[in-house]
Amino acid sequence: MSNVENSRPERQLETVLRKQTNWKNLWFYQKTVVLYQMTYVFTRRFLAPYGDRTVDQMVQAARSGKQNIVEGSADGVTSMEMELKLLNVARSSIQELLEDYEDYLPAHKLSKWTPRHPRYDQMLCYCREHNHLKDYEPYFEKWSDEEAANIAITLCRMVDKMMMTYQKKKEEEFVTEGGIKERMTAARLGYRTNQREMIERLNREIEELKSENAILKEKLKELRGF
Repeated sequence: MSNVENSRPERQLETVLRKQTNWKNLWFYQKTVVLYQMTYVFTRRFLAPYGDRTVDQMVQAARSGKQNIVEGSADGVTSMEMELKLLNVARSSIQELLEDYEDYLPAHKLSKWTPRHPRYDQMLCYCREHNHLKDYEPYFEKWSDEEAANIAITLCRMVDKMMMTYQKKKEEEFVTEGGIKERMTAARLGYRTNQREMIERLNREIEELKSENAILKEKLKELRGF
């Protein structure tokens, strides 16, 4: 019998689309959800509802930080370049929000908590260990503006640091894997290579079958006596 290679697995083709990141599992995204909701309540409680452009600026910056993470993760399926750009927009928005909270404290003669502040370590620990809205929301209406602003500043800094690390990882992936054009080219080359190997394998099998057929014909002649 021929040594047929039907059981041999075909070469795995390159995929064009990437697996989408589940942004809801990203810690920095979870913290931006907290920041958006906290900022919405903060501006309502402590800033003038009319005549103060800071209200809209802070809420929009918080929303932009959150939404651009979502859009970047979705667009990353086809374009890592677009994902990196949108993540950078998200970081810029969070930095803008950080600046607003840091400006708020001295403008209202409030303290910015430093490592020397008696509540600094406790605040830092809580923000590190808690990412979900349910962990913060019960306090939105209870915290003073000084408490809320300092917690928001801490969350903004954590988000920025986490996103820097995440972006660096994505940039390294982009260098090694390339963008959509490179992946499409790799997929086409992989397909052609796979097809060529399949044709070569089939040709070998045909030659083997021809050889076996010739041998069987000779044996049949011998059995028939001519």
